[in-house]
Amino acid sequence: MNVGSGSSSGDPDVMVEMNATPLIDVMLVLLIMLIITIPIQNHAVNLNLPVGTPPPPTAPPIVINIDVDFDGTVLWNGTVVPDRPSLESKLAEVAAQPVQPEVHLRPNKLVQYKNVAAVMATAQRLGVTKIGMVGNEQFLK
Repeated sequence: MNVGSGSSSGDPDVMVEMNATPLIDVMLVLLIMLIITIPIQNHAVNLNLPVGTPPPPTAPPIVINIDVDFDGTVLWNGTVVPDRPSLESKLAEVAAQPVQPEVHLRPNKLVQYKNVAAVMATAQRLGVTKIGMVGNEQFLK
């Protein structure tokens, strides 16, 4: 027997490394718990919908037709609006009325989107609340 002479030839070296398998298991369990507890994010747009049935209208609404031609020309009930300030003044008159008329926006199929968006943005900025797009069936083809 060799006592105190260093390492014996028959003894294996002792491994001093840490066993990582239980740590990995604990980390996986914590990761699964975190994934389960994260709330689901809903991408929703809140709309103010009317409660109940609205009363029937007493009189037919006044309708103003705004057409945007293929070259960006704006027509107000069939008459050409020469420039943007005159369109803004007409929309301001509509917004100032106590009972606003319905504004029907009818873009041409070939018009650039920026022209239609400019009319819609102007109407929204001036406070026109009853505006809608009509003639959308032309875009389905």
